[in-house]
Amino acid sequence: MAHATAEHTATAVTTWTWFKGEWLEGNPNILGPQTHGVWMASTVFDGARRMNGKMPDLHPHCARVIRSAELMGLKPAITADEIVALVKEGVKKFDPSLALYIKPIVFGGEGFLAPTPESAQFVLCISVTEMPEAVKTGFTARKSSFRRPSPESAPTEAKAACLYPNVGRAVTEANDDGFDTGVMLDPIGNVAEFSYANLFFAKDNVVYTPAINGTFLNGLTRQRVITLLREDGFEVVEKTCKYSDVETADEIFGTGNYYKVAPCVKLDDRTLAAGPITRCAQELYMAFTDASED
Repeated sequence: MAHATAEHTATAVTTWTWFKGEWLEGNPNILGPQTHGVWMASTVFDGARRMNGKMPDLHPHCARVIRSAELMGLKPAITADEIVALVKEGVKKFDPSLALYIKPIVFGGEGFLAPTPESAQFVLCISVTEMPEAVKTGFTARKSSFRRPSPESAPTEAKAACLYPNVGRAVTEANDDGFDTGVMLDPIGNVAEFSYANLFFAKDNVVYTPAINGTFLNGLTRQRVITLLREDGFEVVEKTCKYSDVETADEIFGTGNYYKVAPCVKLDDRTLAAGPITRCAQELYMAFTDASED
């Protein structure tokens, strides 16, 4: 495995990974079959973005991976501030104009059923990842037959890798039916979120989003967009939402780390426009990003 040297140009490598004090090119082999994070799934992660040269809400993303690890019974020997410092070091390896996905990871190194808390290992992976076309063109969604788990049945408060096979099968189901993603309900049949993004919709100039009930993450981009819209004068209501509420919405959009804010332009068999509130949310978020210090 090649190590970082001064000979590498800013654009020569599309992924840099930090592990145990070293920057390594690409996707190094750092987990084995006896690693707890592999065979017992004690892996958590987070995802931040560098876009337009800025990294919005970087510290909250780094803090959340620590919190997710703790919820999984791990005690990582690194702080959020130390992760932020590593990120700022790592992004300098890339051309400043490139969009990046910043992925801090913690996994259990040892243990049998539960991980040994002190065996927690930290990895930071930074890769070139352009903003998806959905930001401009929108995405399509269908009602999923799969549901989000309850907090009694899964570690739903953590951004845990073990939750994502359920996300993956919901996306696969949607893709097989010609859609980009699914709308997932919670265990009792209320709307939770899109398969991998938080869900918003507007009706009569009021913005609605499902209330946090423990079945899905209160996304950092979700929280930021709620704040930005309220500061701009919009009424934003967090409430229990039925699927019929979304079906009859004037406009629908999603928020998440990967695409930040994107319009839903088709729900089931209904075509929607990327409406003015959605575009406003995108503009407000980009203005916030441009004003960010990091």
